Amino acid sequence: MTIRKAAVAGQFYPGSAEEIKAMLSHFNKVLEEHVQRPELLQTKTRAVIVPHAGYIYSGFTANVAHRLLGNSGVKRVAVIGPSHRVYLAGTSVSDYDLYETPLGDIPVDRVLAQELMGKFALGFVPEAHHEHSTEVQMPFIKTYLPEARVVELVYGDESPGNLAPVIEWLLKDPDTGVVISTDLSHYYDIEKAKALDSICLDAVSKLDPRELQRGCEACGKIGVEAMLIAAKNLGLEPVLLDYRTSADASGDTSQVVGYMSAAFV
Repeated sequence: MTIRKAAVAGQFYPGSAEEIKAMLSHFNKVLEEHVQRPELLQTKTRAVIVPHAGYIYSGFTANVAHRLLGNSGVKRVAVIGPSHRVYLAGTSVSDYDLYETPLGDIPVDRVLAQELMGKFALGFVPEAHHEHSTEVQMPFIKTYLPEARVVELVYGDESPGNLAPVIEWLLKDPDTGVVISTDLSHYYDIEKAKALDSICLDAVSKLDPRELQRGCEACGKIGVEAMLIAAKNLGLEPVLLDYRTSADASGDTSQVVGYMSAAFV
């Protein structure tokens, strides 16, 4: 039995189940106290965009989306994120049996993984899967969809036009959810960051992939563009959930990273 061992537990997110549960409980308490539209928390969605920084910076933003994804009750989740560590041509599908998290192992949907490989000619590049952009999503999935299986897709030098049909095919199954992982701009001052990030936010809110090319600097822009294409083709509507920067946690406005979450309904 092959296990995708947790690579960034204790770094990007807590290494113990108790700490993760406490952190997510805190996020939900703050969310429930400050949400402007309480009915939003009842939203059911099977497709979300989430950030992937350390939980102290972007965990609140990601948690909102994962909580809504949990409302859907899907049986499997495809987590799609960019490769940060290794060069990768195309997209790799994880072909493990289990995905390790501090909250317990998550079974990998091997049947779905094999279907993706066969239908879309995707491979399995093991070294590409020591990837934080996808791993940080797994404790959220284990929390909000404890019975779900997962499939991890990591892309590198890929075309949104190639990835969009994969997302569409996944979402045509009512028991499947999709998580698109991305952060926004990196290491600009707060004013510049917000200006660049507003381009990304506008593109998502308008379902306009072309808008992304006007200055959006999301590290997972390929996945976001593919999601927008798929959402348009499937008749889904975007809902922006949260936007903030690392300055909200650190107080440092000189070099910030931007984070957003969105749902498609």
